[in-house]
Amino acid sequence: MIGHIQELIENALEHLTQRDEIQIDSIPDIQVERARNPEHGDYATNIAMVLQKQLKQPPIAIAEMIVNAMNPSKHIKNVEAVKPGFINFTLTDNCRLQVIRKIIEKKQDFGGNDIGKDQHVTVEFVSANPTGPLHVGHGRGAAYGSSLVNVLKKSGFKVHAEYYVNDNGRQMDILAVSVWLRYLELCGERLRFPDNGYQGDYIVDIARQVRSKFGDDLRVDVKKIFDQVAKDESMGGNKEDHIDDIIQNSKNLLADRYQHVFSMALKQILGGIEDDLEDFNVHYDEWFSEKGLHESDWIDRAMQRLKDGDHVYKKEGAWWFNASYFGDDKDRVVMRENGQKTYFASDVAYLMNKFERGFDRAIYIFGADHHGYIARLKAAAKALGYDADKVDILLVQFANLFKGKEKLKMSTRSGSFITLKTLVDEVGADAARYFYVMRSHDQHLDFDLELAKSQTKDNPVFYIQYAHARICSIFRQLNAQNMPYNEEIGNVNLKLLDTDYEKALIRQLSMYAETIAKAAVSYQVNTIANYLKDLAQSFHQFYAHCKIQGNNEDLRNARLNLCLATRYVLADGLALIGSSAPTEMHSEDFEQHD
Repeated sequence: MIGHIQELIENALEHLTQRDEIQIDSIPDIQVERARNPEHGDYATNIAMVLQKQLKQPPIAIAEMIVNAMNPSKHIKNVEAVKPGFINFTLTDNCRLQVIRKIIEKKQDFGGNDIGKDQHVTVEFVSANPTGPLHVGHGRGAAYGSSLVNVLKKSGFKVHAEYYVNDNGRQMDILAVSVWLRYLELCGERLRFPDNGYQGDYIVDIARQVRSKFGDDLRVDVKKIFDQVAKDESMGGNKEDHIDDIIQNSKNLLADRYQHVFSMALKQILGGIEDDLEDFNVHYDEWFSEKGLHESDWIDRAMQRLKDGDHVYKKEGAWWFNASYFGDDKDRVVMRENGQKTYFASDVAYLMNKFERGFDRAIYIFGADHHGYIARLKAAAKALGYDADKVDILLVQFANLFKGKEKLKMSTRSGSFITLKTLVDEVGADAARYFYVMRSHDQHLDFDLELAKSQTKDNPVFYIQYAHARICSIFRQLNAQNMPYNEEIGNVNLKLLDTDYEKALIRQLSMYAETIAKAAVSYQVNTIANYLKDLAQSFHQFYAHCKIQGNNEDLRNARLNLCLATRYVLADGLALIGSSAPTEMHSEDFEQHD
């Protein structure tokens, strides 16, 4: 409908121009929004105020000219110019009720659009280092990324969801050494565990599995591990140098056997991550290995392209990418003086890999602490010859978890964190998914654990799900009472739906497609969560004030059609944000009013 109204306004402006009543160089972007107050109509535009400076006339006068020049429409009941210069549109009853027909005909396909037609998009999200289980901080990125993938697919994009596995580099070596040292303790060896090692109980669990598989075959003289090692931080030294020396000694002592520990640690943790995400209703098309970039020629190809473009230079034995030339705050090392490729070199190669796989747009979803990646990845895109505007880097702010008034703290390295699995086990995937996306991803979020578990009206996801379950209950009762129901739209008089509560619910339903389209363009999936809460509220109010199973068969059928349409939209919207739509629920908070 927005497109239709925009076309009416554009045609009116063309008529006025042709009749020399106005003179404009070009028609500006015509913004049409939902009217905030239903009493003012269904839609409104500020185009007259946009044209004020160009036409040098009062906005209300411009608005009146546009209204008078507008062609009649069978979908528009009334068009009105109001001060200071808005134009309000009121739909006809047939047009207003058409949404019920469309929803019942299309079911779960209703609300889709073709904004992303023929566009191939890759969305990378979570991509946490496989050095430990996912914690609740990762959960927000997982919920947001997965929901965005669903919304983009609903909008016609061909989406490839991807997890970038950081299975190469120093952090993985710290993980492997941490597991091996715990393994040695299980073998009866006494040692001082490094300050910078991974401390969690999960490290001990993996170490037990390593010992179960290899017995004492990986046991060595512990003294050799700490031979000529730099002092640790708690001993007055540098913890980074200390762990690096241990890593090097461990590799020398274990030789080929080091890879056994490394691979087993990676496999166990990555497998746990995959399982946790599946339980969280998060699914990927591909788990992309960073190690695969190093084992293939992707990094060398990316470095060669930068060299061919004269975008790298050598200084003090290292190779630097002149990222500052492309807008970054400083240049970046891509190859150290010892010939080792940096993490950023992998990032450049991965970016090139995405576009060479044929994607039109690359969407990255990072934590807020990765703010610096925006400029450097945009710089890399420009240097590689790609359109930097086709690289979207979305930052997800941190989520604070509260249990009552207590704020729970997390530290991955110390192992004192709440895992995503623990959260899902406690509140359920449905509630967790909703709570993570109910605020914009770029705003801080306080996750109320107690509220998420509650089965009351105050819990938004429960409130929404109960609306769906309540509708399902209505139809079960109809079947139990053998009460006839006609869902054939052509034989149902929808014009009987004329109370304020019915009109409000219909208005909410008509906003679903627009909400999805806006979410796909703005990447604001929280608008879906907010919409569902408003829709559920409109339904609960309708249910409380409009008798559905009355004796008037025509009115009953009309209201049942409205219920059915609402059920389809609730179920589809919940699916978009990764929550389920239960058909049965019980709550004294609701049922005492039924």
